[in-house]
Amino acid sequence: MEKLAIEGGSPVRETPLSYGKQYIDDADIQAVVETLKSDHLTCGPRITQLEQRLCEVTGAKYCVAVSNGTAALHIAAMAAGIEEGDEVITTPITFAASANCALYCGARPVFADINPETYNIDPASIEAHITENTKAVVAVDFTGQAVELDAIRAICKRHSLILIEDAAHSIGTKYNGQPVGNIADLTTFSFHPVKTVTSGEGGAVTTNSKALYNKLVLAHSHGITRDPGLMAHPTDDPWYNEQVGYGFNYRMTDFQAALLTSQLDKLEEFSKRRKEIVAMYDNAFSRIPQLQVQREIPESNTTRHLYILRFRREQMNCDRRQFFDALHAEGIHSQVHYLPVYWHSYYESLGYRKGLCPNAEKYYTEVMSLPLYYSLSDGDVRDVIHAVEKVVERYKK
Repeated sequence: MEKLAIEGGSPVRETPLSYGKQYIDDADIQAVVETLKSDHLTCGPRITQLEQRLCEVTGAKYCVAVSNGTAALHIAAMAAGIEEGDEVITTPITFAASANCALYCGARPVFADINPETYNIDPASIEAHITENTKAVVAVDFTGQAVELDAIRAICKRHSLILIEDAAHSIGTKYNGQPVGNIADLTTFSFHPVKTVTSGEGGAVTTNSKALYNKLVLAHSHGITRDPGLMAHPTDDPWYNEQVGYGFNYRMTDFQAALLTSQLDKLEEFSKRRKEIVAMYDNAFSRIPQLQVQREIPESNTTRHLYILRFRREQMNCDRRQFFDALHAEGIHSQVHYLPVYWHSYYESLGYRKGLCPNAEKYYTEVMSLPLYYSLSDGDVRDVIHAVEKVVERYKK
């Protein structure tokens, strides 16, 4: 690992900063402990409470809590009726699950390019990739910034497509004043520890459609119901349940739900701090010609999950790996989000090739994610800025 140690100096930080970290307080711990001491560890009242709370936060009519964000995408795709022979348009700059959910249903992911300034999927590229087989769009709120929902919804309406908003990054974000979660046909969330709020692992799907909600409920729990109105052979036996559809065990536990419900009480506070950190970064990095700051659309009041640092390769005497290693040597542990999905070897085995999305591919070679989480102090943020400035000074042309 390269040590900058310019002029014989020492690294900016002796104690490294990771790019993401959860924040757990005593209230969170107490909520989990109380649940562990209760009669229900799963399928209990904490799940119902959480789903109601998520409806309050998002403004959605219905919510189904699930075991993780990938499960959320899978059952959203199932509820949307995606099946073999269909095509689903999504972005390549995302975690693989955003595309894999189409594969789970036998459909084919189709990758639209990104806007090179916002890094979100480009509505014009979505429209250019629509065919007679297109069934849905999975639009990802990358970094937490909402996609151009008005434009994408109009495209989906014009072509009779289902819009699934992958909001794994964007809990707390608002689009034109509306919380993410009640705008698309289906919205999926992830509550992994590096996200703004966490349940350890966990996810959810929200919708305003009762018909889609009923499908989600069945899909997340084996396709089994106790509702006589959904059964082919209802009885009055109190123990009777019936599998009426195809589903999986994607249920969340009650103690995870307790943790997340407690975390949601701090969402506004978490969001405020993340915005403060982003503003400090933007103010510093927008003044450096060798760097590019992510552009935010005016419609999105963003709770940022990731802060993307992008450097202009043509103005630097280094590649991304050198920049990454140099930051690491300064005590700033960054990450890269994401390898274009179709560059993964599995997608290569399915026939996908490089060159599909030029903006996304260029983006990938020039970016890394800087530390962004609630407990970062102003001093920590200044250390990150100082380290970036130090690396840029070393390598700029």
